[in-house]
Amino acid sequence: MVYYQKMTPEGYKKIEDEIARLKKDRPRRIKILQQARSMGDLSENTEYTEAKRDLGHLQSRLRYLGKQLKYAEVIEAKNYGKVNMGSTVVLKFDDDEKTEEYQIVGRMEADLAKGKTAFDSPLGQAIMKQQAGSTVTVSAPAGDYSVTIVEVK
Repeated sequence: MVYYQKMTPEGYKKIEDEIARLKKDRPRRIKILQQARSMGDLSENTEYTEAKRDLGHLQSRLRYLGKQLKYAEVIEAKNYGKVNMGSTVVLKFDDDEKTEEYQIVGRMEADLAKGKTAFDSPLGQAIMKQQAGSTVTVSAPAGDYSVTIVEVK
């Protein structure tokens, strides 16, 4: 069974951009490795060992990102008035008077500091398919809390 990774078009584009950047950097890393290799005895050549490790990390990251794209399921945001993947929501937490805005994204894109929460996180699961005005209970590891959906964009 193949597991597809859900993500927004922005998340997909971000991975494509990183792959392009890494591919552009690869020739420079290969050149550094070749220069280090020409320095002589490889068993005691720290520059060679480091350059080989760095190139290996780059190649590994490229393979990983390539698989992310291969198994990506890009979900376009659709505003049916309910919270969905790609939606931006304004939330009011029960213990706070101010509101916070989050975009619902795929697991790989989640970054709370940037206002992005995963659709399958406790918060994401609780608000998915809900409408503005709904109050839901979020079952989180640290305990349950309530949140009201003020707006779905």
